[in-house]
Amino acid sequence: MARQGQGWQADRCSHAHDLRRAVRWLLAGVSLGGIVFRTDCTWTPRNLVSMGLLWAWSDELTLWERFATARKIIRGGLSGQPQPATSYQAFIKMLRKWTRPLLEVLRPAFRERMTEVLARVWTIEGWAVFAADGSKVDVPRTRKNEQRYAPKTKLARRARKRRSGSHRRRTRQTTRERKANVPRIWMTVLWHVGSGLPWNWRTGPSDSSERGHLKEMLSSLPPRGLLAADAGFVGYDLWKTVLAEGHQLLVRVGSNVTLLKKLGYARERNGLVYLWPDQQAKKRQPPLVLRLVIASSGRHPVYLVTSILDHRVLSDRQVIAVYRRRWGIEVYYRHCKQTFQRRKLRSHNPDNALIELHWSLLAMWAMGLHSHTHLVRRGVSPQRISFANVWRAYRRSMREYQSRPDPGERLTDLLDRAVLDPYQRKNKTSRDYPRKKQPSSTGPPTIRKATPAQVQQAKQVKREETKRLTA
Repeated sequence: MARQGQGWQADRCSHAHDLRRAVRWLLAGVSLGGIVFRTDCTWTPRNLVSMGLLWAWSDELTLWERFATARKIIRGGLSGQPQPATSYQAFIKMLRKWTRPLLEVLRPAFRERMTEVLARVWTIEGWAVFAADGSKVDVPRTRKNEQRYAPKTKLARRARKRRSGSHRRRTRQTTRERKANVPRIWMTVLWHVGSGLPWNWRTGPSDSSERGHLKEMLSSLPPRGLLAADAGFVGYDLWKTVLAEGHQLLVRVGSNVTLLKKLGYARERNGLVYLWPDQQAKKRQPPLVLRLVIASSGRHPVYLVTSILDHRVLSDRQVIAVYRRRWGIEVYYRHCKQTFQRRKLRSHNPDNALIELHWSLLAMWAMGLHSHTHLVRRGVSPQRISFANVWRAYRRSMREYQSRPDPGERLTDLLDRAVLDPYQRKNKTSRDYPRKKQPSSTGPPTIRKATPAQVQQAKQVKREETKRLTA
């Protein structure tokens, strides 16, 4: 058995040695030379990254306990490196200063590793598909967190004003106002559908724009990517930006979208529609040419539009299959909030809360990258990998880091069993239980036949575009 205090160097057969190999594999090829700490600092960039990952992987109740557990595991693990500081405040201060530079190095390195080791599952129907979606995580209701992350709506301002009044006035605060004043961090994630791993993310206050976040992340996509999104990612400007970046679209549309048909801007065919709002038409901007695909579901039809017009490149059946896989990003958020226990963060300081969220997302990515690489090589589909069992495997190695694993209990052995069983579960009666959140159906889009004036205007815009391109 490994002796306490000697860390990962003590025993090559210990759980700690397995963790060390996992972290070394994740950081292999990551260039941290551009990140330089002070000469009297007891941390190194590699030590800080390793500590941050272990800190986020831990499931202790408090952040300080997670830090203490991670430090016990990492202590003495890197030969010739100084011991990490014993103060949690020093650790979180280092993360506040260096998280952004570290993310700028780690995220491109993880993406490059994904393209190399997960090439077998990189494409779906011949396309590198990326899903985009946004969600919120709660933070403690402190005054600083409310100032930073509470929404700036009129209802929320009225709730904060009532909180500052007398006790009698506070008791009359409505439930709607209390909910409107909850501080939350909004995160928008770009998620690679084929591998089931994140690709990029942005964060902000609870009233942030997920469309604005998506525009910021488009430059990180590889060439000729296919972006799949739900009905929240609609709009002429957004779609035009995506197409201008060289990517393709596959978006669900609802009653908040108006489409035109028989406009004559492109060669007419079955399913051809146009997005051309009046505001863009007045500015002489060209319409967006799209293909409408209607998928039948159990309750109501789903309306999808794609910028891939050729059925031979992506048929209607493939469009439906690709969009169905987009549901995986919803499962990813469930893993993040429920399984990984990040529904509500624990940091009372707004800067620390943002650091906690960034390292949680990075730790999930690192854990998934390591486990998916191991299982995909064995022929396991990413859809059959159990995130809960993967996290249990890492957590068990962390809890028993000093001891030697019994036969079949090495980290790789535990990952081999982190696969969903093939049992086909039936619908449960609790599916009909009343839920707190009852989202209404998006409804069908408004599809209108272009008027003669619109057809004539489209011809003029097309002639102007042709002259501009040939000039």
